[in-house]
Amino acid sequence: MSQDDFDTIEMEINGEPEAVIIWLHGLGADGNDFVPIVNQLNITRSKGVRFVFPHAPYRSVTINGGMTMRAWYDVMTLDRNGVQDEIGIQESSTFLESLIQREYDRGIAYNKIIIAGFSQGGAIALYTSLRYPKKLGGLIALSTWMPLEEKIKCELGKDNSQAPTLPIFLAHGEYDQVIPFEFGKISKNLIEKIGFKVSWNSYPIEHSVSQQEISDIGLWLSEILKS
Repeated sequence: MSQDDFDTIEMEINGEPEAVIIWLHGLGADGNDFVPIVNQLNITRSKGVRFVFPHAPYRSVTINGGMTMRAWYDVMTLDRNGVQDEIGIQESSTFLESLIQREYDRGIAYNKIIIAGFSQGGAIALYTSLRYPKKLGGLIALSTWMPLEEKIKCELGKDNSQAPTLPIFLAHGEYDQVIPFEFGKISKNLIEKIGFKVSWNSYPIEHSVSQQEISDIGLWLSEILKS
């Protein structure tokens, strides 16, 4: 794919980028959703960072009455043990892998590429980053859950080359009524059981991102980007 093949928003801070953060939005939003937090993160780094905010494609979403909206995959049910759109999840994971490869082709080392996502975007970030064959720079997954758990456990049980070297920041709202807090904790425990080390963070919020959470992410990123 060429750069023109990707539907993304980009922002660069502190000059020529030597690191990249690819940030996936949630269901029904678009790449603009997290653009405002770039300056709020207050990343302390002398070298440049590129933020990439991709737009999910439009698709019909079952739980919303089949309404067409931007979505990384279809959602048939909010039951974590229910039917999942494996084809859609895999398509979006492949798209994210293509974005990672594009940044590598633009001169960014794999270990300087950080993947982030909120809600549905966080699910794709988790699914892709944990399985990615190269060592990435970090993973941020907010207010989300692990999709296709059995597939993840099967694949990483055989070859878990990333763990425990992938820095992971997980966060969830204690009063989340969309993706329950317990879903986040179950996913966190699964990731740790596979062998990854997790920075787990909870906040007294619903399905959203708080100012304290943004501050904590900024501090975490600043440390990751120093290494």
